[in-house]
Amino acid sequence: MSENKIGILSDTHDNRSSIHRAVEIFNEAGCSLVVHAGDFVAPFTAWEFVRLTCPFIGVVGNNDGDKNGLRQAYAEFGTIYGPPHEFTHGGKRLVVMHEPDYVDEYRSREDMDVVIYGHTHKLTISPGNPLVINPGECCSWVSGQSTVVLLDLSTMDVRVCDVG
Repeated sequence: MSENKIGILSDTHDNRSSIHRAVEIFNEAGCSLVVHAGDFVAPFTAWEFVRLTCPFIGVVGNNDGDKNGLRQAYAEFGTIYGPPHEFTHGGKRLVVMHEPDYVDEYRSREDMDVVIYGHTHKLTISPGNPLVINPGECCSWVSGQSTVVLLDLSTMDVRVCDVG
């Protein structure tokens, strides 16, 4: 497991087969953390994420109706926060949110290394300091594409993975 490699995904929207494959990608890559930018939808999605071999954090999204149920379902192996959630991992300062409402605010902060968001279902990688990442949608319901991102925090290299 690499302390510096994290997996990033968003907008899984109950697509268990896509979640299953995303978990395989993150485990095969040796991620030390997986970050979900919201819109899990139902607590049963935890049945797939429980197979992760690393810690898990996420934030609730606008389609996550049963927020308490999600937090309880994921409590065994991770934590789901209200957005935005700031944290440190691999020596870097990160923030994760679902909707992009605070992206510009965090983009202007000199103490932030990575800004992660979802909601739009559009894969967006904006290099710079901070690096801004929207991993697109894992579910493939809107765009027809199912993507997740691997980020190496030591080099800030981003790899987009097709989950399909």
